[in-house]
Amino acid sequence: MTTTLTVSDAVRALAPGFTHVAIEAHDLVNGPSTEGTSALLDDAARRLAARLEGRASHEDPHMAAWREVYTAFGAKPSRTRNSAEALAKRALSDSGLPRINVLVDIYNAISVAHLIPVGGEDLDLIQGAMHLVRASGEEDFVTVAGGEATVEHPEAGEVVWCDGSGVTCRRWNWRQGPRTRLTEASTSALFLLESLAPMPVADVENAGAELAELLEKFSPGARITVHAPA
Repeated sequence: MTTTLTVSDAVRALAPGFTHVAIEAHDLVNGPSTEGTSALLDDAARRLAARLEGRASHEDPHMAAWREVYTAFGAKPSRTRNSAEALAKRALSDSGLPRINVLVDIYNAISVAHLIPVGGEDLDLIQGAMHLVRASGEEDFVTVAGGEATVEHPEAGEVVWCDGSGVTCRRWNWRQGPRTRLTEASTSALFLLESLAPMPVADVENAGAELAELLEKFSPGARITVHAPA
């Protein structure tokens, strides 16, 4: 794998049932959202509604597990929702899911349809290895506030993804930084699907397989590798 991924012992102790599936993709074709990706997002919202059967998204056992873990590292899950729950809330609202670009639309559709947090990073912008750790509180997280670049720092003990240059995503999968996000110029990407018990590992693998199929459909000829769950 081009980029090494590690999960610290401290994170494993916090969430023993954590599993992630990584998908590495090269020679991708990105661009503005299309009718095809818009249809994917609409279908994902329908699949989510059928899955929930009238329940709120946070009542799903998988989302409940993420809320417990967020609480365990000091976050307030009703205010800082994991990425899947936040997308699910938008999918079921009148405004619906946002249209961003082809690659982001694809992984957002998978996240909503399977109710699994999914993230996408530009492989060409990642600096060195990626680590899922509990923050010291001194790490840099470059973000944008009021249209200007600004540096924040995670809270001590917060779970973060980081690379050699700093934090790439705060509160596990709550807010991705702009430094490594997928843009219309991105041609190589790392996608991460993250789950907690009680979700079966097979469910995460199925979601990863569907994501890979969609990447191949929208980027014919792309080189895609789905890595085993870890």
